[in-house]
Amino acid sequence: MRNSRLGSPCLFAVLVLAGTLSGGANSDIPPHGKAVVLFDGHDLAKFDTFLKEHGLNNDPNKVFRAENGAIHVSGKEFGYVITKKEFANYYLRAEFKWGEGTYAPREGQARDSGILYHVQGQQKVWPRSVECQIIEGGTGDFWMTDGGAITGRDGVRVTGPPGTAMKIDRIGKGPWTNVTGYRDPVGELEKPHGEWNLLELVAQGDHVKQFVNGKLANEGSQAFPASGKILFQSEGAEVFFRDIQLFPLKP
Repeated sequence: MRNSRLGSPCLFAVLVLAGTLSGGANSDIPPHGKAVVLFDGHDLAKFDTFLKEHGLNNDPNKVFRAENGAIHVSGKEFGYVITKKEFANYYLRAEFKWGEGTYAPREGQARDSGILYHVQGQQKVWPRSVECQIIEGGTGDFWMTDGGAITGRDGVRVTGPPGTAMKIDRIGKGPWTNVTGYRDPVGELEKPHGEWNLLELVAQGDHVKQFVNGKLANEGSQAFPASGKILFQSEGAEVFFRDIQLFPLKP
């Protein structure tokens, strides 16, 4: 049915194009080059896998599967897929959505995953890195793991102790409860359960910014390490990742 309020087809096309140009890009993303596609929707050729109970590239229970254009992470075992190459000075974007399952030792708790970047050192659960947290009610938090460190917007430097981690809450975060399905009553950035969310990360030298669905969630400086591999977690919850692309920043 034609809606007379839209006017002519030409005018409608102009309005659609204008809306796309004005709302489709994050103006805080610095100039960058062409995309390096880390996941093409078909296979995990650019990643290794690591599982706490099985080690490197040994995934007998198919925790990580490429299906329907996404990486399906079952969440039933702790571990990750990790890039084979190291990166520095980049803009990373990826989409994620939650599945349904939660599993021991996080059964019944907030669905949890994350993108750990600047990963260096021994492969383990979890390696030295800075994390863009993905968790119901807290997506966009920083976690500094196993010696990883960052100086927050308030000027306070936070370093993750050996073998564990410390966090910096995202901007505008409200109270948090560790239960499945939790949503922040004050500053929720995620879309409703089951919908795709856009995560964007800018690593510019040792300065990093994390965006959730186009909104700045966290920012820090003097990141340590300031380069390394990038991993996507399996941490007790079913989750899907797609459209994983990395864009080198222009000098």
